[in-house]
Amino acid sequence: MTILSGVDEQSPRLRGILLMCLAGLCFSALSTCAKPLIVDYAAMQVVFVRYLGHLVLTVGSVGPRNLHRVWRTKRPVLLIVRGMLLFASTLCNFLALRYLALSETVSIFFASPFLVAVIAGPMLGEWIGPRRWAAVLAGFAGVIVVTQPGTGGFQWAALFSLTAAFTYAFYAIVTRILTTSDSNTVQQFYASLVGTLAFLPAMPFVWIWPSDPLHIALMAALGIIGFFGHGFLISAHRYAPAPILSPFIYVQIIWMTLFGFVVFGHVPTEANFIGAGIVVASGLYLLLRERKLKSS
Repeated sequence: MTILSGVDEQSPRLRGILLMCLAGLCFSALSTCAKPLIVDYAAMQVVFVRYLGHLVLTVGSVGPRNLHRVWRTKRPVLLIVRGMLLFASTLCNFLALRYLALSETVSIFFASPFLVAVIAGPMLGEWIGPRRWAAVLAGFAGVIVVTQPGTGGFQWAALFSLTAAFTYAFYAIVTRILTTSDSNTVQQFYASLVGTLAFLPAMPFVWIWPSDPLHIALMAALGIIGFFGHGFLISAHRYAPAPILSPFIYVQIIWMTLFGFVVFGHVPTEANFIGAGIVVASGLYLLLRERKLKSS
């Protein structure tokens, strides 16, 4: 990608971190577009439109004549599992957002880097040391400061966010595994195809034709942003191990705060700035630690 032309060719992990941050930007924009839609439309319809647009863009990028190239894979079962994990995470996140406060859903979902770090060790052999564990914990603490989850006790709908965190963690691990055998386009195709087919049978029962031009534009944006976001995410895992990339999911909280202010008029509080500073400091430490370990 030309956007990475200025990055040192000898620093693949730094390139992966940059791609992960770009993916976080896209996913934050995706949530911003989805937020007003889930009020007037079923969550399954919003997710279906997101994957249908993603599928159309993927097929269009390779052309119908070359479709056989993205269909063929040595790991079809693993690609299907990856697609199921992705759409399950997306659906659960939207369902949680419908019933819980945004701060609660975000706080629970951002536990996924811990899960990635734990799972990547035994599954991928990608262990992290105590210093980077401390950085991960610091980043999570920053997210807690920003979101300030409620203390009114556990709510059953929080299970949706917890499921989203678990499925996303396994999705990240499977993505890392597939980067050794399948291209970005193949993974994009299967993810969008599985998501589209999974929700297609339910559409006759929940579909509502959008009449508002803004809603139509937001639905179109879902597929476009998702297409680029997951392209960045897949590429990131080609350059860096999953435990190194996972803490940079925290960067999304910065974008979400910015979009919340610009789009919805939510003024950031002092806690937002303090928490964002902790998140940035944690990410910068991980970045400097990676450079030090590589140079040594």
